[in-house]
Amino acid sequence: MIGRSARLYSSPPLIPCNLNACCCTSVKVTPSCSNSHEIAAGGSLHKEAGERLLTTRLCPCGRRHFLGGAATMASRPIRPANASGPKSDYKDVLNRVHPPRPGWYEELYAWVLNSATEAYEAEVAEYKSRLFSELKGKAKEVLEIGIGTGPNLKYYDADVQVFGVDPNSKMERYACDAAIAAGLQPSSFSFTQAVGEAIPLDDASVDAVVGTLVLCSVEDVDRTLQEVKRVLKPGGIYLFVEHVAAKDGTALRFLQNVLNPLQQTLADGCHLTRQTGTEISKAGFSHLDLNIASLSSASFVNPHIYGMATK
Repeated sequence: MIGRSARLYSSPPLIPCNLNACCCTSVKVTPSCSNSHEIAAGGSLHKEAGERLLTTRLCPCGRRHFLGGAATMASRPIRPANASGPKSDYKDVLNRVHPPRPGWYEELYAWVLNSATEAYEAEVAEYKSRLFSELKGKAKEVLEIGIGTGPNLKYYDADVQVFGVDPNSKMERYACDAAIAAGLQPSSFSFTQAVGEAIPLDDASVDAVVGTLVLCSVEDVDRTLQEVKRVLKPGGIYLFVEHVAAKDGTALRFLQNVLNPLQQTLADGCHLTRQTGTEISKAGFSHLDLNIASLSSASFVNPHIYGMATK
């Protein structure tokens, strides 16, 4: 057993990860011991269906303008957040946290995310598939923060209602295209320009919250996690995939420290050196499965953590 201050993850060396020959390390936080962690290690990846503890492979070494259905997708209004005051409050926070960028910049960034992430999404698909399987039969209304161009929409069941939020309004048409491609009904998807620090939904209003590569770029990680907990129903699920800082003293961490200012400028506020696993563990979830992986397609944006937390 270790205390909360203990490191939740370690860093892989600067060698491409062979996902077919990996050791496994996983971290599990149980509700009976909110201030401590149970660490389990093994030498193989769990394959049995229905396993609750996710294990991790730790390496030892459309751009198409949205037309059909846009009106119906946008027709369902997002619900205002009672706990945060008037509905306009979330817009005030949006403008403060994510001041308006030039239109060409937001359009370019949306296009890059939509066009240049195929290799990454292909490699992370195995982890996402297992995570999203946890939602089947349990989640009918899902909030996805930082939905971007909608790469996760293909993992949802067709009868799930998805509320997507993102600070970049240029993401909307790509996300709507992705929703149609995923087979979601036009009335089952909505997009709202907002940030994770002020989610425009009621308290206890959704069964699950999904966030992938989001906490690296929010202004306030803790506030975002508290908002996630606020909108989740009791027993609701938070699924996450995030990149985190490499281990102190490694060549990778040195590189991340050097590139971090440039990364924030070029990648819309993305931080390379955040200890996001620690932040999630301190957020007060009743149960947490947290795992680590190295992705060869992510280069210096490694390692990744992924898992599931329960309110």
